[in-house]
Amino acid sequence: MRLFTAVVAAVLVLGVTGGDEEKWDEMKARRLAMVEMQIEARGVDDARVLGVMREVARHHFVPAEAIDQAYEDHPLRIGYEQTISQPYIVALMTALLRLEPDDTVLEIGTGSGYQAAILSRLAKRVYSIEIVAPLGAAAAERLEKLGYDNIDVMIGDGYQGWPEHAPFDAIIVTAAPETVPPRLVEQLADGGRMVVPVGDHYQELVLIEKKGDEIKRRTITGVRFVPMVHPDKTTDSDSK
Repeated sequence: MRLFTAVVAAVLVLGVTGGDEEKWDEMKARRLAMVEMQIEARGVDDARVLGVMREVARHHFVPAEAIDQAYEDHPLRIGYEQTISQPYIVALMTALLRLEPDDTVLEIGTGSGYQAAILSRLAKRVYSIEIVAPLGAAAAERLEKLGYDNIDVMIGDGYQGWPEHAPFDAIIVTAAPETVPPRLVEQLADGGRMVVPVGDHYQELVLIEKKGDEIKRRTITGVRFVPMVHPDKTTDSDSK
């Protein structure tokens, strides 16, 4: 795990490992129920994605005061006007990427690190960009402590992507730009897939596929994400 930043940031206190065995057995039972009732029941049938959603402990990635809500069917605030996405949406977006074990993935919007953890169990390498420095620093530390060793986190502008590691087999954007960032499309490999929520007041989840010079775009469903942040709109105050 490497954190590509010179910023020394305060680490947010999120859910951590530990506690009595009975409590974590309860969390596992909730996680399995989450996959069955929130994800499989809505039509996500990718066996690898379902397996990883059962494996990765979401309660490690939510604020300590919200651990009891970790497996409920809604997003949760993680501070700095950001959220951890609804479990179904995480699974749906991941399934749309059709990841292979040798794929390299770019994630825009590290947040608490949950989506990166899911991706890391399905792909060879994950590069994740977070513009809010305290969130990125905390996520990098959390992922390292939890043993996710194939993820690199950078504090930076997601609109620019990470050209040093391009092209990417898949790109996932976890906040909503008003339009698809062109530099991200440029950084897709031939045959690559990108999943991104697009729009302002009304947002659509869009799947983009790149085949040679042809860019195919397909709308999946309506969604609601926090806006994708530009560098001049970051905040240092916790707005939770």
